[in-house]
Amino acid sequence: QVQLVESGGGLVQAGGSLRLSCAASGSIFSRYAMGWYRQAPGMQRELVAHITSGGNTNYADSVKGRFTISRDNAKNTVYLQMNSLKPEDTAVYYCHGLVSPYNYWGQGTQVTVSS
Repeated sequence: QVQLVESGGGLVQAGGSLRLSCAASGSIFSRYAMGWYRQAPGMQRELVAHITSGGNTNYADSVKGRFTISRDNAKNTVYLQMNSLKPEDTAVYYCHGLVSPYNYWGQGTQVTVSS
């Protein structure tokens, strides 16, 4: 069983920055593909950014050039650096880990961007 614990959310003004962290338990973190998803009120959960076990990344079009996903396998942690935040980035952000056939979710962290 793997546990994912997010941190780093909060309230920020538009144009500001936040860095989210997701700490994972377990010894095989390096084998996991990791992702950040978000869900705004009344909306479906959507993929924000993804990083493979090999370090390849991809991003939702809405965050390209503003957000950066990275991982530190020595610390069992994945990060999401969010810059130039916009009010439409307001959502609960969830960490996700996948190593087939298992997948895990964190409890979520709230990000609120004020205009």
